[in-house]
Order: sequence, then C-alpha cells, then structure tokens
Amino acid sequence: MVGTATAALVLAVLLTGRPSAAGEPHQEKPYALIYGTVFDPDGVPVYGVKVKIRRSEEKKARWELMSDHRGEFAQRVPPGKADYVVWADFKDYKLPSGRHLKPGTEVTVHIYNEERADTGLHLIW
Repeated sequence: MVGTATAALVLAVLLTGRPSAAGEPHQEKPYALIYGTVFDPDGVPVYGVKVKIRRSEEKKARWELMSDHRGEFAQRVPPGKADYVVWADFKDYKLPSGRHLKPGTEVTVHIYNEERADTGLHLIW
C-alpha cells in the first residue's frame, strides 16, 4: 500500500515537474496568443524576419521574435482587453536573392480575453 502511494507521488512529480497536492491539476497561467505569418509581396512566407510587438499605448517593443521556416510567429500576451501593434524590423535582414524587402504597414491586433488572434504582416519591395 505504501509502495503504491510512493509510486503515484513519483509519477506525479515526473509528469508535472512538482509534487501534486491531493489530485490538484497543474494550473497554467492564463494568456492570449498573437499568431501570424510574414509574407513577401508575392505572398510567399518569409523566414528569419524579426517581428516586434508592443502595446498600443507604449512606444517601445515589449516582445521581439523571429519568423520560422514557414514565416510564422506566435507570442503569448496577458489576457484581457488590449490593443497590440505588430511590425517587421529589417535592420539586419537580407534576402539570399539580394532583393531588398521593406516593412509594410504596422498591424493592430485586438485582444479581448484568453484567445488566439491571427494576423499577417505583408512586406513590400
């Protein structure tokens, strides 16, 4: 009997990374998700573009991330009503073809609660 309880505790620690209090499930902090894709002017997803995100009332970027091999990016933000501005930063970016991309317009994303908001950044030549 004691061996079964010990085995259950060890299994709970291995699965959650911490001891579990009497059947209490591991609670993840709530969040909203800004998910998007960076496209070149021809509609092709672009890899390795720095994407910046800030709250609309702030001046500096709060988050910086890179688009992946499918041109996609995702950033968790606090849940609740807020507007976020998303844009591409080309300070250190060069295409293998030698062509120069320029950022398109900034995109405003509206978050209302715990949700996923999808967007796209469309670049220009």
